[in-house]
Amino acid sequence: MSGFLDGRANLSGKVAAIIGGGGGIGAGISLALAGAGVDLAICDIDAAALAETADIIGAKDRRVTAMTADATDEAALDAFYDAVGRDFPRLDILVNVAGGTKRQMLADASRADIARDIHRNYGYVVQSVQRAIPLIKRSGDGGSIINFTTIEAHRGAASFSVYAGAKAATANFSRAMAVELGKDRIRVNCLAPDTTPSHGNMAAMPPSFAEGFARLPPHVRGKGMDMYIPRREQPPVDALADAILFLGSDLSTFVSGITLHVDGGTMAAAGFLDWPFGDGFVPTPLAGTLSRLYREGDQA
Repeated sequence: MSGFLDGRANLSGKVAAIIGGGGGIGAGISLALAGAGVDLAICDIDAAALAETADIIGAKDRRVTAMTADATDEAALDAFYDAVGRDFPRLDILVNVAGGTKRQMLADASRADIARDIHRNYGYVVQSVQRAIPLIKRSGDGGSIINFTTIEAHRGAASFSVYAGAKAATANFSRAMAVELGKDRIRVNCLAPDTTPSHGNMAAMPPSFAEGFARLPPHVRGKGMDMYIPRREQPPVDALADAILFLGSDLSTFVSGITLHVDGGTMAAAGFLDWPFGDGFVPTPLAGTLSRLYREGDQA
């Protein structure tokens, strides 16, 4: 790396561990860090995606340790951290990306569903951070821990209640850890995406969701996002990776205990949608939209 910002960021030569770094958003983050001169330790449940990402990192002349592992399996996650400690003399950055859910009302969820959502969106993060701390302390230079949460941790996300609660726990855990680790110059922050064009987001929805969109004319499919996202488009994976580059670099040396929302403005809008037919930004549709949705005399 070279240039003014590269020097200020000081990423080249650092080591990062990415939990869920093999595919999708995690792969984008891993490759962005590798492109900035960072060596990587990555684990993912998807062996094929992990191998592909590891090959690309290697082609960038960066050192990489890749392990197929389910982050929610305590023994597997411990084995990954054992490998990180063995293969690298230091650890500077940790990104906990892994997580996920399916849309489901709490009344319909089994106890196994509930326990799974809690552990894969909060429980494993605690274990991951605990294992990373002594590795980051090795260098004495401090470091950066970044935990993925979600916009749902900050609003009443009906049909995602357990997921939202677990991600909110991750956000508050991260704030607490930012205080605990401040004296060690280890900063802890969260990144909160909203809707992104990722496999994980689509997998969270029932099949009828995708089927319904597929039946819409192409020019109509994006209109919902135009109303919902002030930026008028979903943040791409690169936008999330850019936020990780910032939070992982020395550009954020005094940023700790925050949640960075990378969502095109949906958190700021807080329910204000840009309704069509002249209604504009309001929380609920007005006459212009309502008259199109409900014909006079309809009792729906």
